[in-house]
Amino acid sequence: MKLGFSLGYWSAGPPPGAAEAVAAADDLALDSVWTAEAYGSDALTPLAWWGARTRRVRLGTAVAQMSARTPAATAMAALTLDHLSGGRFVLGLGASGPQVVEGWYGQPYPRPLARTREYVDVVRQVLRREAPVRYDGAFYQLPLAGGTGQGKALRSTVHPRRAHLPVHLAAEGPKNIALAAEIADGWLPTFCSPRLDAVYAERLAEGFTHRSRALPPPSDFEVCAGVPVALGADVEEAADRLRPHLALYIGGMGSTTANFHREAIERLGHDAACAEVARRWAAGDRAGAAAAVPTGLVLDVALAGNPAQLREQLRAWQRSVVSTLIVQTDPRALPAVVAALRG
Repeated sequence: MKLGFSLGYWSAGPPPGAAEAVAAADDLALDSVWTAEAYGSDALTPLAWWGARTRRVRLGTAVAQMSARTPAATAMAALTLDHLSGGRFVLGLGASGPQVVEGWYGQPYPRPLARTREYVDVVRQVLRREAPVRYDGAFYQLPLAGGTGQGKALRSTVHPRRAHLPVHLAAEGPKNIALAAEIADGWLPTFCSPRLDAVYAERLAEGFTHRSRALPPPSDFEVCAGVPVALGADVEEAADRLRPHLALYIGGMGSTTANFHREAIERLGHDAACAEVARRWAAGDRAGAAAAVPTGLVLDVALAGNPAQLREQLRAWQRSVVSTLIVQTDPRALPAVVAALRG
């Protein structure tokens, strides 16, 4: 199994040790480094700035939010970063949720799967550069329908460095997982578990039945899973470091009626625990919310423990559909975590 590293979201500023961790990625023989964005730092700038210090690792967004940019703008950034990195860029896209899409970007959220399909279609058309871009969809029209009438179908002035630049999709719901298998080059799961591996394999197989032969075959499809990892003296000590992170996603993300992260964890059978965590979070009891995250929940979606325990837990992931485990940890702990996982 390949190992990657996720820088995650910034809080008040750049994560301490992030630049050094990215610079060390080649020496650690990591497969990839990934950046994220929510409603603060963007995903593309840190990837270009810190990624410039690397030579071999792939550089990906996990994820770039589709509502943040038009499909053409995203494709331009992908073309540019792929050239600058020597063909190492991976475009990871995500629909985000209504709280961010409507509240931060001022964009409509309904029908995210249909919107994603159109978005990827336009991005692919720009990246292929076979003809001027024309698209007449329900969400995107190029040239713009109903504009001044002076819009012109254009083809990128920049030639792609690669004939096929990989596009990955973040997905947590069953239909979205199938969509990734149908139209993308990879799936970026969050809060998945090896326990549901058969379910994931079924959803991917469903999507592959509708996959275009113009895309690389299913055998080339990647599953790059973001997995929180904490190294400690034992499972409980390490799990304590991850409980606040999980409590935030269960109780503090999305809204009371739409939290896709919580729903993904509930599908693992942790409904009661999620309800208690959310209740305490809504009451302002952040410490109590973290304490309410059971160790079993932590070990379902994360790795926690001493080096031997991490390697034992890793075996289940190695038997799953996951091809790359993207380590989510404090950048300053990355070398020790990688050494522990590899033994």
